[in-house]
Amino acid sequence: MAEQTAFADVRGEDKPDAAVVRDALGVGVAVGLSGFAFGVTAAGSGVTVLQACVLSLLVFTGASQFALVGALAAGGNPLTAAAGAFFLGVRNAFYGLRLSQLLALPRAVRPFAAQWVIDETTAVALAQPTRRSARIGFTVTGLSLYLLWNLTTLLGALGAQAIGDTDAWGLDAAGPAVFLALLAPMLRTTTERAVAGLAVLLGLGLLPVLPAGAPVLVAALAAPAVLFLEGRRKGAPRDAAHDDHTEEESR
Repeated sequence: MAEQTAFADVRGEDKPDAAVVRDALGVGVAVGLSGFAFGVTAAGSGVTVLQACVLSLLVFTGASQFALVGALAAGGNPLTAAAGAFFLGVRNAFYGLRLSQLLALPRAVRPFAAQWVIDETTAVALAQPTRRSARIGFTVTGLSLYLLWNLTTLLGALGAQAIGDTDAWGLDAAGPAVFLALLAPMLRTTTERAVAGLAVLLGLGLLPVLPAGAPVLVAALAAPAVLFLEGRRKGAPRDAAHDDHTEEESR
């Protein structure tokens, strides 16, 4: 109880459990429905229904799944496709470091909870004011999203098989469209927009010259490149101010 009180003092007032569950379900349902787009995309890429379902059950990170099937559909080497998916999924390891401190789950539960460490569960958990509400938000988001994502993956893959050529229906664009719709509202700062813009330029510009799956790996360099330039830009005024101050002292 003392630990919970201290946590609340640091992060703010407690939040009703019903409100946490409502918000978590909203995220879980909204994002979980996009599993249908993955199922359709996977089937259109030549992945079987069973393979698509296994990917959703075991990998369970949408961006990596889309990257993998997209690279395979473009004729990429399976190892290159897997490498691109792996590097996109590495970010979840950093989420786990933060969430392990925030949630402080029992050791026996952590291996199972690790499967649900993704963008959405991390965002919901970090938005909560107390450890109790963070645990509820993480659990409800993870459970609802996992169940719905896997169900809609199955339905999407079966539906794509039934209609035949997904390219003729334009369904091959469903996956990218869903993630663009999810990403766009999150780009709130100039730096974030610059990273996204540079990543798009690198990814699309290198498609004709690099093997399938490789452009996404190069596009990942957009973030450190923009952050490096941003640091240089912010450091320049400080250096100039320091030089002016030194010059004044020399006088």
